[in-house]
Amino acid sequence: MITTVTTISSVTTVAGMGIATALSAVATISLIAFLTTRELLSAGVTHSSQRAGRFMSVGIIPLLLVFAAVVAVAIAEVL
Repeated sequence: MITTVTTISSVTTVAGMGIATALSAVATISLIAFLTTRELLSAGVTHSSQRAGRFMSVGIIPLLLVFAAVVAVAIAEVL
């Protein structure tokens, strides 16, 4: 019984770490995409493209917070 519980909790922990790694990778890639899109739109000549570039901050700010948390956890794991 104890062996089964230990095995299940170990598998759950490993699966959870895999999901966290995948989500952090997706968040980082999304942040890069949002930042690139904002820069390209802000460089536009028209008023609507510049306005759309400023609107991109709605998605960038939360992704920056997630990226900071991912970096903090990675540093904490090293220490």
